[in-house]
Amino acid sequence: MTVMAESVVSDEKRHVTVTSWKTPIIFGLFTVLFALLPLLVPREGNSTFRLVRSADAAIQLPELVLPANATAWVAVVLLAATTALAIVWTGAARRLPLWLTVVYVAVLLIGFLAWASAGGTLPMIGLLGGALALATPLIFGALGGVIGERVGVVNIAIEAQLLAGAFMAAVVGSATQSAWAGLIAAMVAGVLVSLVLAVFAITYYVNQVIVGVVLNVLVAGLTTFLYRQVLGANPEQLNSPPLFPVLPIPLLSEIPVLGPVLFRQTIIVYLMYVTVFLVWYGLYRTRWGLRLRAVGEHPQAADTVGIKVAPTRYWNMMLAGAIAGMGGAFYTLVTNPQFGREMTAGAGYIALAAVIFGKWDPVRATLAALLFGFATNLQGVLSVIGSPVPSQFMLMLPYVVTIFAVAGLVGRSRPPAASGEPYIKS
Repeated sequence: MTVMAESVVSDEKRHVTVTSWKTPIIFGLFTVLFALLPLLVPREGNSTFRLVRSADAAIQLPELVLPANATAWVAVVLLAATTALAIVWTGAARRLPLWLTVVYVAVLLIGFLAWASAGGTLPMIGLLGGALALATPLIFGALGGVIGERVGVVNIAIEAQLLAGAFMAAVVGSATQSAWAGLIAAMVAGVLVSLVLAVFAITYYVNQVIVGVVLNVLVAGLTTFLYRQVLGANPEQLNSPPLFPVLPIPLLSEIPVLGPVLFRQTIIVYLMYVTVFLVWYGLYRTRWGLRLRAVGEHPQAADTVGIKVAPTRYWNMMLAGAIAGMGGAFYTLVTNPQFGREMTAGAGYIALAAVIFGKWDPVRATLAALLFGFATNLQGVLSVIGSPVPSQFMLMLPYVVTIFAVAGLVGRSRPPAASGEPYIKS
């Protein structure tokens, strides 16, 4: 049975090679647009990158000072070279590696930050730490989306799972004065939302996109109503949950730059690290992942070899909901000591975009969520240091990054073959 299931999943890799020029085109477009900044709006002075948060840090690093305009032009040259390499590889019908996109984005960000922060000081630890905080619920939501789509169900209801998780974490955490109880309640809330989606999508064959959108609207309305009628009337007992404390990891938290960002976090962030690894390992290295992918690629063939399609989809959708619920708990148990109506602010849709940007892979989706979190945090940091970039543009920056990433940077991508398709056993 395992051999036959492996042959089912191997169909995922058998496809006609189609050359996609989207990535080189988007590289070239961004290179030209970025070159206009130092050309038309040159910035005099130096940009200072502060690499330590405080003077009492165990390891001190000097501030990195770069000439703003010169650094921007160096970035333009490197971006042009990366674009040329992408053109050559695409013309040779070679698949562009992930590291090439990572290098391009890193160079673009460094050049833009040097240009935008001319004459000012950029706190790198605050910028990266804030980006990780904003990306954490997106990562949980994206992992839930990856599991759902890999098993054949389009998890449009990520937004509802995040919001329900945030609400239940606040209520249960406040009532019990236990952050752990709030976290468990958030996972249960995510499971319940995903279970409703699974019932309509798997058992009753209702259009999954429509059900997901309806659930998003329903949960938003329901939590808003309960917030006004219940939480607002008694905020001390029902909307004042305890927060998870920051737990620095000895030695690792003293690593320059990355230590304070990655290893001075709360338990939910550490759980996120573990969840990303477990989902990746389970998806590609275990029988569970093999069966899951088989059901998402060819449910009829999976059914033929003895894999129960409907139960497999039900259990994995519940797992996806539990993971997304943990992301919702982050809002009320880490970043904000109380629940606010519609406080997720569309994060579920950004997480869904990260799933597509990441090509339905947990690690790639995590990187995409980190990019979106960085873009969101960047608007606030540049506003504080007095960047010349208009505030209106900075407010729309995260969504512009989302659109261009999904439309251009993903290249050729193919979702699981049976994603969104109900399975009717013949």
